[in-house]
Amino acid sequence: MQVPLPSKLAVGDLAWSSVAAFAEAAGIRAPLDPASIALAYRSDRLLTVDGLAPDVWSPLSGFWRTRDGWVRTHGNYPHHARRLLDGLDVVDAAHVPAAFAERTSAEAVAAITAQGGLAVEVRPEDHARDADLRSTALVEVAHHPSPGGGRSRDDRHGPEGIRVLDLTRVIAGPVCTRSLALLGADVLRIDPPGLPEPEWQHFDTGHGKRSAVLDARSPLLRELLDLADVVVLGYRPAALARLGLSPGELIERHPGLIVAQLSAWGIDFPERAGFDSLVQAESGIALIESPDGDRPGALPAQALDHSAGYLLAASVLSLLRRRQVEGGSWITRTSLRRIAAELLGMPRRPAPEPELDIDPAEHTAVFDIGGRIVTTARPAVPGVEFRAPRPWGADQPRW
Repeated sequence: MQVPLPSKLAVGDLAWSSVAAFAEAAGIRAPLDPASIALAYRSDRLLTVDGLAPDVWSPLSGFWRTRDGWVRTHGNYPHHARRLLDGLDVVDAAHVPAAFAERTSAEAVAAITAQGGLAVEVRPEDHARDADLRSTALVEVAHHPSPGGGRSRDDRHGPEGIRVLDLTRVIAGPVCTRSLALLGADVLRIDPPGLPEPEWQHFDTGHGKRSAVLDARSPLLRELLDLADVVVLGYRPAALARLGLSPGELIERHPGLIVAQLSAWGIDFPERAGFDSLVQAESGIALIESPDGDRPGALPAQALDHSAGYLLAASVLSLLRRRQVEGGSWITRTSLRRIAAELLGMPRRPAPEPELDIDPAEHTAVFDIGGRIVTTARPAVPGVEFRAPRPWGADQPRW
């Protein structure tokens, strides 16, 4: 059935397939609802806090015309915004358009990334690169036998009660761990001190998890890993390696662990940070979705993020069963760029289909979170309901 996410690309089909994979892995047999999937993928548009819809995009996140094309930036986090301004050598957002206009796209991106900011050139699709990516697994899985089998603490093979350590941020990873929490997993999200998550973003994807703040170098993190069944990683591969948290190091120290890894660009680009919007721009999606043949466009939802989250959650569920039979440790991973290649290889249409008017009333849930009244999208799959998100950083870092 067609999921109503109007696009030239097959976003609805990608969303349906991703959620269906998760539902099948979870043993959910009831029919999926295309409207529920569409609104779950656009959950940021349904979210309200105390009756108000948050402003989910910073003024410094967007497309900018350069001397020879377009650049896409991401400045939602304050530190990224500061670095972007530093890279352009301007003091505030008012001077940003002129700073881009006087540079080529390559010059602007080089200047911003040199300061640690986030920007990419808006490029046409690379058919050869996409074909190479599609020749690899959409979600990779690797088995690593462990001495004595290396099985989990009580050999559980289903999601209920398993301990999931969530080391992720920004949609894809949080959607994965939110999906596992939906099925009864004990999910503990850990964030670094001094880098709070935007409140709206945490409420949008924090359902059913506990939230704690802890330095990744703390011995307590190793204690949490000792007792975890699954760890989900969402930070840059190189940054994780510097902290001793690469998948290989984790399974060596914690036999029997399932490690699920998400990244923007894949492990071949370990130092590159990125977000859904940046991958859309560099992979060619933004030009395909152009509304007028000039300005770049965007998908109707952050579909790369959401699909990566559901597909990785489905892989984790499958590996819980396989671990009980085969033992050992497991690593599973995907990237937003790999998901983009999949989407670019699917059939497309010359113009988006008309937008459907969906009544959100039956697709939303309301929670009281520390006195804040929060309305969020309900699950994309039937027969289960989210538990309320916890306030960010409100819990202790312990199981």
